[in-house]
Amino acid sequence: MKQPFKKALHTLIFTSLLTLILAGCGSDDIGSTTEDENKAEGYPITIQHAFGETVIEEKPERVATIAWSNQDVALALDVVPVGFSAANYGVQDGSGMLPWTAEKLQALGEENPNIYQDTDGLDFEAIADSNPDVILAAYSGITQEDYDTLSQIAPVVAYQETPWVSSWQDTVRYDSMAMGMAEEGEQLIEDTEQLIRDKAASVPEMKGKKAAFVSLSEDDLSKFYIYTTGDPRGAFIEELGMEYPQNILDEAEKANSFYLELSKENADLLNDVDLFVTYGNEETLKALQADPLYSKVPAIERGSVVLIENNTPLAAAGTPSPLSIEYTIDAYVSRVSDALAKIGE
Repeated sequence: MKQPFKKALHTLIFTSLLTLILAGCGSDDIGSTTEDENKAEGYPITIQHAFGETVIEEKPERVATIAWSNQDVALALDVVPVGFSAANYGVQDGSGMLPWTAEKLQALGEENPNIYQDTDGLDFEAIADSNPDVILAAYSGITQEDYDTLSQIAPVVAYQETPWVSSWQDTVRYDSMAMGMAEEGEQLIEDTEQLIRDKAASVPEMKGKKAAFVSLSEDDLSKFYIYTTGDPRGAFIEELGMEYPQNILDEAEKANSFYLELSKENADLLNDVDLFVTYGNEETLKALQADPLYSKVPAIERGSVVLIENNTPLAAAGTPSPLSIEYTIDAYVSRVSDALAKIGE
C-alpha cells in the first residue's frame, strides 16, 4: 500500500509547486475564476456523518464506492464508478456483481468494470490506484480506522449513525449529495417510492397485514432473529403497506437495536403476524412445522411464510437499492401474495 501513497504524495508536492509557479506568473485570475465557478455550483459541500464531517470542494469526476449498494446509487444516476466492491452475497456467476448491477453497467456501455476484491477486508491499495475524487460509503460498516485510511485517498461519505443500518433512501440521499447530484438523488428516491406504491397497489390485500422479517436456520432452531423496522429489510415490508405487530415493536424499542435475537421459547412473539419473510426453502418450512414450539405459530401452521432462498439475488435484495428494487420487486410481491392467499385457506 505504501507505493501508491508515495506517488500520491509526489503528485501533491508537484501540484503545489505548480500552483506557486502559476501564482508568480500572474494566474490570480484563473484561481479566482475556478473558485467563483465552484461557489456558483454550490461548493464546497459539507456532509455530516458518524465520523464527523466531510468537505467536498468541487464536483467529483471520479467516484469510487465500497461495501454494499453504494455502487447501485451511482449507476442509477448514470455514473460508472472508477471502482466498487465485489458483491459477497447472492452472486451466482462468480462475477462479483449482482445481476442488476451488471445489467446497468452493460446499459451504460461499461464492459470491464474495476471491481475491488475486498470481501475479506478493504483493499486500500486498489482503491488508491483507482484515483477517486470521492469515496461513497453511506451504506457500509467501515470503522474509524477504515475511515481514517480511506480519507488519505479521497473524501469519504460514511453512514449517518450505525454501521449497516442506513435506509436505501438515506444511502441515495447522501451518496448523491457527495456526487454533487442531490437533486437527481431526490428524484431517484421519488421515482423508486412511486414504483413501490404502484406494485403494492397491485396486491391490495397486503395493506395493513401484520408482517415481519425473520431469520432462522433449520440446522439450529434453538434461536431466531427478527429484523426490526430500523433495518432496511423490515422497513421495506412497511413500504409495501404491511405493518409490524405492536408486540414486536415494543420489544424492539426495549432492545434499542435493529434486530432481536430470541430463543425459540419466545416463538409466540410471532403469533400476531399474518405472515413473515425469511431466508430458506420448503425444507425450512417443514422443519418449522415439525417443531413442537414453532408449529404453534399460526403463520407457520398454515404456511403463510415468504421463503427466499439463501445466497440468491432475491435474498441479496433484502438490503434494497433503487436498482435491486426495480429488478426484484415483482418476484418479492408475488411471493408475498402467495403467502397471503394461505391465510384464508
